[in-house]
Amino acid sequence: MMDAMVADPVDVLRRWEDNGAHWRVAARWQDTVTIALLRCDGGEEVEHFTSSDPRLLDFLRERGQ
Repeated sequence: MMDAMVADPVDVLRRWEDNGAHWRVAARWQDTVTIALLRCDGGEEVEHFTSSDPRLLDFLRERGQ
């Protein structure tokens, strides 16, 4: 599992997309989400992270996630 405290979670998702990979919201709680990072073919989960970063929550809301 990725240490979400070290990385900017929005930057992680943007870089993941820029490299042709996919991600999805795996779980959601009141102010916390777990994001699954998926292989480029949209299949197998490579890793995941959990975050309550307000920027990430805003980013997900903007995308309808």
